[in-house]
Amino acid sequence: MNVFMIGGTGLLGSEAAAELIRRGHTVSTLSLPPLPDGAMIPPEMKVTLGNYQDMTDEALRAHLAGCEGFVFAAGVDERVEGTSPIYDFYERHNITPLERLLRLAKESGVRHSVVCGSYFAYFAREWTNLELTRWHPYIRSRVEQETMALSFADDAFDVAVLELPYIFGTQPGRKPVWVFLIEIIRAMKSATYYPRGGTAMITVKQAGQAIAGALERTRGGRCWPLGYYNLTWKAFLTMVHKHMGMAGRRVITVPKWAYRLGSRGIIRKQRKAGQEGGLDVHHFADLQCAETFIDKDLGCVPLGVQPDDLDAAIGQSVRLSLAILDGEVASLVEMRGA
Repeated sequence: MNVFMIGGTGLLGSEAAAELIRRGHTVSTLSLPPLPDGAMIPPEMKVTLGNYQDMTDEALRAHLAGCEGFVFAAGVDERVEGTSPIYDFYERHNITPLERLLRLAKESGVRHSVVCGSYFAYFAREWTNLELTRWHPYIRSRVEQETMALSFADDAFDVAVLELPYIFGTQPGRKPVWVFLIEIIRAMKSATYYPRGGTAMITVKQAGQAIAGALERTRGGRCWPLGYYNLTWKAFLTMVHKHMGMAGRRVITVPKWAYRLGSRGIIRKQRKAGQEGGLDVHHFADLQCAETFIDKDLGCVPLGVQPDDLDAAIGQSVRLSLAILDGEVASLVEMRGA
């Protein structure tokens, strides 16, 4: 099928494009400039640089003409901090433009669509007692994004929302999201202090397979929770330490109350500046100190995701983060999140 993608030059988009092309599909993309220096963008993909939010409906219809598939691998993630209420920012970037794109895609005859979302939406459904949409503007935006996207689904238009977990792997020329974590670990003297809990993970290669699989296999409207590997924070940090050259470094578990105590300074700083984060750091302790695990049979297996080398992908992320912190790599494009 002919597939049009928003964000096809990003970390997830470029991997999905490569996977779709391997499967015999043709792919075109509209992506924000600049192209990451050295990124392995599939040469078979037609790339147009520009901001879809600045384009007219007619211009977007021209990109969608003759396409059977549409992939939205763009938007902003939970790391954003800005003027309160921050939810308005998420609505402008994760909901309103996608609603327009899905409408235009459906009007243009597209049959299959995929939206890259967040696994926080899955836990908002599963763990209703935590009231995640009440406390976290980012999670609220992802849940409402899903509701809006699925409202377009019918017998003639399939909508898949991928609830993506932690993703590891790198794209040359693009800054990993993990630089902050490596910096924090380096700042701790003799051990790494981290809360109890853990998370679901996939590699970027697996994310590309999930996007392609969802485009080919989803019928009607469906949310796919994704997780192939479930690691406790201690197991994950042991792998990170190894790739940092700190094999054997201790991981000391921090209780939830202490984790919350440490968040007070962040909250005071935000309030003083009139700002708000995508996640409420106080209530986020309920998630960070839990095992946000996802069975691979819920999404990865039915979408055809294959096993991959998670340790190698974590190692790539760690080594590039170290190179950035040591000033060995410059001129990197920032991750915008998905």
